[in-house]
Amino acid sequence: MQRRLFAIQTAALVGACSAPPPHAVAPTGPATPEHGETARRDHAHGGHDGGGMHHGFADADAWAKVFDDPARDAWQHPEDVLQALELAPAMTVADVGAGTGYFAVRLARAVPAGEVIATDVEPDMVRHLDERARREELGNLRAVRASASASGLAAQSVDRVLVVHVWHHLADRVAYARDLAAALRPGGKVVIVDFTLAARRGPPASHRLAPEAIVADLTAAGLAAKVSPITLPDQYIVEGRRP
Repeated sequence: MQRRLFAIQTAALVGACSAPPPHAVAPTGPATPEHGETARRDHAHGGHDGGGMHHGFADADAWAKVFDDPARDAWQHPEDVLQALELAPAMTVADVGAGTGYFAVRLARAVPAGEVIATDVEPDMVRHLDERARREELGNLRAVRASASASGLAAQSVDRVLVVHVWHHLADRVAYARDLAAALRPGGKVVIVDFTLAARRGPPASHRLAPEAIVADLTAAGLAAKVSPITLPDQYIVEGRRP
C-alpha cells in the first residue's frame, strides 16, 4: 500500500526521452517517461497496464535520469502548468505524488516567500527530494511521506495543490478529492493534469479518464470544478477551487 501513489505517479513518465535506469525492469515497449510513470502507478495500485509492465522504484537517483530528463519539457509544458496554478510568491503549495521533483523544484522557485510540500509514498523518493532541495538550495521545499489513500496534508494548510499523472489510478477518486479539498484554505485551488483520451503517450486507453470525470470527482468533493482553458500537447488540466 505505501508504494501505491508513487507507482501511480511514475508510470506515465517513463516515456518521452530515455530508457529505464539500470536497476529497473525494462518495460515491454519503448521506455519513455510517461510509460514508466504509468507502470509505477499500476504497480502501486495492484493493477496492470495491459502490457505486463512491472518496475521497481526504490532507486530514486537512477529514476531521476528518466523523470527529470530535459526532453520532457517539450511535451509537458511545465510553465503552462504553473500558469494554471495562478501562483503568488508567498503561497503554500503541495505537489502530490512528487516523485523526483520535476515540478516541486519549479514550484519552489515560483513561490520564493512561500513553501512547497512534496509528497510521495516511496521512502527513497522522499529522501531524494530532501537531498535535491538542499543541493539546489531550495530552503522552502520539504518532502513528506504520504499513504496510498491520503495526501498527508493537514486541514486548511495549503493554497494550491498540484496532482500530475495520478488521478487515473486512484482507487477511490472522490474520497481522495475530499482529502485534497479539506487540505485547501478558503479560496484555494487544486490543479490536476492527466492524459487525454487521444494522447500519443501515457497509459493504455482503458486506463484514461475524460476530463469531465475528474470535474465530477472534484464537484462531489464540494469544489467548484471546470476544465482549464490551458491546453497541453497530450494532456488536459482540470481545476477545482474551494469556496
